[in-house]
Amino acid sequence: MFAWMAWTVPVTVFFSCIALMLAGMTLWEIRSPTVLRKGWLPIATTRGDRLFIGLLAAAYVNLAFVAVSEKMMDWFGLAQEPSIWFSFAASVALLGLILRKG
Repeated sequence: MFAWMAWTVPVTVFFSCIALMLAGMTLWEIRSPTVLRKGWLPIATTRGDRLFIGLLAAAYVNLAFVAVSEKMMDWFGLAQEPSIWFSFAASVALLGLILRKG
């Protein structure tokens, strides 16, 4: 069923984290319904809104990293492309920031 996709460790961790976040947010919403609040985002948001915006931002961080990782080899004189785990850590940090302060 999943043979069409290249299931590397980072891809598996990425999708597992998304599934765990969605399950956790569902349970949290059932236990404690959310209310609109205004953070530093330009709109009033709920937890689910901030999760969605954060996931989009995390996806863009990962895509940007993939786009420039080959160029980074030339810029920094690296022998191989930088690890995708750097972009994973950056996107997790961005997601956490948006969920907490957004």
